[in-house]
Order: sequence, then C-alpha cells, then structure tokens
Amino acid sequence: MSRWRRTGMLWGALVGAVAGLAAQLLLGDSPALEAFVRYVTQPIGQVFLRLLFMLVVPLILSALALGVAGLGDLKSLGRVGLKTLAYTVVVSGISVVLGLTAVNLLRPGEGTSPELRARLAEGAAERAAAITTAEPPATGLELLIEIVPDNPFRAAAEGQMLAVIFFALMLGIGLTLTPTPGAARFLEVLEGLFDVSMRLLELVLLTAPIGVAALLFNLTAELGLEIVAALGRYVAVVLLALAVHQFGVYSLAVSLFGRMSPLRFFRAVQPAMVTAFSTASSNATLPTALRVAEENLRLPEQVSRFVLTVGATANQNGTALFEGVTVLFLAQFYGVPLTLADQGLVLMICILGGIGTAGVPAGSIPVVAMILGMVGVPVEGIGLILGVDRFLDMCRTTLNVTGDLAAAVVVSRGEEGALLPVE
Repeated sequence: MSRWRRTGMLWGALVGAVAGLAAQLLLGDSPALEAFVRYVTQPIGQVFLRLLFMLVVPLILSALALGVAGLGDLKSLGRVGLKTLAYTVVVSGISVVLGLTAVNLLRPGEGTSPELRARLAEGAAERAAAITTAEPPATGLELLIEIVPDNPFRAAAEGQMLAVIFFALMLGIGLTLTPTPGAARFLEVLEGLFDVSMRLLELVLLTAPIGVAALLFNLTAELGLEIVAALGRYVAVVLLALAVHQFGVYSLAVSLFGRMSPLRFFRAVQPAMVTAFSTASSNATLPTALRVAEENLRLPEQVSRFVLTVGATANQNGTALFEGVTVLFLAQFYGVPLTLADQGLVLMICILGGIGTAGVPAGSIPVVAMILGMVGVPVEGIGLILGVDRFLDMCRTTLNVTGDLAAAVVVSRGEEGALLPVE
C-alpha cells in the first residue's frame, strides 16, 4: 500500500498523459472523444477534486490552530519562543517572495496559443464552478473587514477561506493563552480532528492515481504536447527556487545570525537531508533531525527539541514556496491575470499555509486547491502538477527539514549551553 502511495500518482499521470496524447492524435475533436471526456474522465476528475475540497476546512482549521498552539506560551518561553516565531514568519515570507519572483520572471505557465488557452480556461472555469462556489476575495479595506468572520460556520459553508484561516489563528492564540483543563481537552479534540482528517486524506490519496489519470487525460487530449513543455518549465522553476533558498538563504542565515560556517552546517545535516528526501515527510524525519542537532551540530537540547518539534509543522519554507509557485504557474497557464494585490494575498496565505500544512507526503495538496479556488484559478489544473508532486514533495521536504535545523542554529545562538564555534 505504501509503495502504491509513493508511485501511484506518477503512474496515473503517465497513463493519463499518454492516453490523452494518443486520443488527440487518433481522434482529434471527434464526438466520441468529447463524449468520453464528458461522461467518463471529467466526472472522475471532479469527484477526486471534491474529495480534496471536502477535507480543506477541517484540515486547515485543526492544523493551523494546532500549529499556533504548538508554539507554546510565548510569555513563559521568552526568547526562544519569540525568536522561533520571528524566524518562521520572516524566512517563510522570503521563501514565498523568492518563488513568486521566479515565476514572474521566467513565466513557466505561458507558451500555449491564446485561442487554445481561452477555450481551456472557459471550460475549466465552468467545471471548477461545480466544485467550489467560493468567489474571488475582495480587495483593500473591504478585504480587511471580510477577513474577520461574524459567523465562522457560515464562512466555512460559503467557502470564505480567509475568514476560516483567521478563525483558526484566533483559536490557536486562544488555546495558547488559556492554560485550563477545559482548553486542554479542547486541544485534544482538535488533535483528534486533525488525525481523522489526515487519515481521510490518506484514503483519498489512494484514489489519486485514478483521479490524476482522468485530469491529465482531459488536459492532454485538449492541449497535446504543449502541456508536457509547460510541465517541464514548471518543475525547473520550482527546483531553481528551492535550490536558491536552500543554499543561498539558509547559508546566509546560519552564517550571519547563527555564526556557523555554512559548509560545516550542510555537512552536519546531511543525514537529515537524505532521510527527508527519501521519506518526503518532515514528521518521519524528526527523530533523525533531533539526533543531528544534538550530536552533529551540538545545539542545546532544550532549544533544539522545541524548535525542531514545532518546525516539523510550523516552519515549512519549502511547502510555502511550492504553493506560491504552483498557484502563479497555473494562473499563467490558464491565462488568469493576478494583480499585485492578488499576489500579496497569495503570499500571506502561503506563509500561513506553511504553518498549517501537515508534515506528511502530499500534505500541501488541499491547501493549494483552496488557494486556487480563492483567486479564481480553475481548480482542476492541480491535476497537471500532481503527476510530478511526489518528486517535488521530496525536494521541498528536504528544504523544510534543512530550514528547521537552520532555525535551531539561529535560535540557539546566545542561549545557555550553545556550542557553535565559527569555522
């Protein structure tokens, strides 16, 4: 079963893409192909996307609230908690800005003919409307007002995800500031909701190969080889942005703020990077990261355990970067213009998504689907990137885990017991 989860989406993508290309070459725009798409592959793809959207609200609500509450009582934690929070927000913001800049400069989603893009976007918008009724968010002062929900349950029912995110943040802050037995029991309820949501996500992802095959069949049957070129450009941009953040931003962080040689740092964290790449899970890599922090980096135990445990959920720079790149790529692909204000909104949500995304393989897929629906990009475009998601997940998880260890180095500097010789 685990092997199916690891390779199933890739095989689904290959089968769907090859079958779609063959159908386009052999049948063209024939009524038979149109009927097959309308009555077979399109419904399958929409059911898969609906299953993902079904889990967005419970997953975001529980994961983000738990992520904020997991930071602990910042007042009692003092410098360690505040430094961890500041580092997480700043470096996550840098990662998303880096990804958005790369997409805006390199434009990987462009290249399809205007006529084909218009036809594709029109059909996709109609099908996406059947999946989500969420409208594009307002802007300016109206947006600031609508972020605060007067009724969080109605906001969730109407797909007002910014309001749901705000409520989850307030819930996490409230749990942090309320050290009572009742609050502790409610925290356990949220943990149970998160566990159940993740188990359901695992079940949904078991059907992902079929859903991905159907989605990619629809796209390749209409776009042909143009989609293959666009997908290759997308992967290249994601890897470029991840590499710059990994070896550029983290090197500067550990050198300037952690007073540690980047060469020493990357040599020491190599076991954790290998484990992260092979498992594609920050949570599964946590034991190795803890051992690396204490034995190889010689960080204070009380600091490294707190920072790495929190970071497995709340400091996912690679995930935040990936989400931003994916949203802008699909917006370019479908010809949906995103203003600077729209991209600022994507930036903010991706930072919060990095805090509230589960540290497991494919944990960011529901968040990406949510953001696409919020900014008016056809949600079914996610099928385009799911075929390569496993490989990209391995790469961004490596960045996430490296970022957690870099955060531990920075936060440990100046704390009691820190042994960080400059080399």
